[in-house]
Amino acid sequence: MSQYTQPQQPYTPAQPPGSRPARNGLGTSALVLGIIGTVSGLIPFFFWLAGILGLIALILGLAGRGRAKRGEATNKGVTTFGAVLGLVALILSVVGAVLTFKAVDDVVTDINKAVADSSASAKPAAGGGAAGGAAGGTEGKDDVLREGDSAAYDDGLEVTVNAPASYTADEFAIGHTKGNSAYTVSVVIENKGKEKFDATLVTVDARAGEDGVNAEQIFDGKVGEGFSGTVLPGKKITATYAFDAPADAKDLTVEVGPGLDWDASQWELKL
Repeated sequence: MSQYTQPQQPYTPAQPPGSRPARNGLGTSALVLGIIGTVSGLIPFFFWLAGILGLIALILGLAGRGRAKRGEATNKGVTTFGAVLGLVALILSVVGAVLTFKAVDDVVTDINKAVADSSASAKPAAGGGAAGGAAGGTEGKDDVLREGDSAAYDDGLEVTVNAPASYTADEFAIGHTKGNSAYTVSVVIENKGKEKFDATLVTVDARAGEDGVNAEQIFDGKVGEGFSGTVLPGKKITATYAFDAPADAKDLTVEVGPGLDWDASQWELKL
């Protein structure tokens, strides 16, 4: 009678209780966010992104170090480095914010200074004009400029508007209404400063009569081109404008704006 022997199964040690896979996610995330945050802190105007990512990286890094101390994670070095990079990103964010705000403040200050330096003062025409501009560069924003008077700007620019003259627009003119009167006005810009002046952005507008109705600019084959090009220091440029005014208008208000950086000046002209 044969004895049956049951084959033995191979021994497999049981998994120790409490053994879990390493939880290294926090450390890895801290490192990635810390790197991105630090790089963002080196780019102008990205200080806000560096601050957000740096704060998250620091929090994740500290949490990851806690896991490593408890034996739940095995990337203590990566976690520590991620937390350090998060702190660096936060520091760069603060520095970037300070530099950005200072740069913006400097730009605003320069703009305000340029606008202040561009204010005009009235300069009466030779022989005694009606303008009330005082000597010594007193501002004349409220002064009345007449024909032949000049608006002198602090940067050396001078704008002069001469007396209006009657004008007959041709039959194909644009801006002229039948029954109205037409007048030409000569505008002279002299550059007495040290920098060249761009005359492309010069604007010339007019209002007519006691009611100050808009005087349309007339364009025909002789007038209407306006200013163009640049004016070198010591040079001047002249342009003739024609305006349409009611037949009973007795005065014409002409406003000349040299550009975006200059205040516009007005002349009260008798028709």
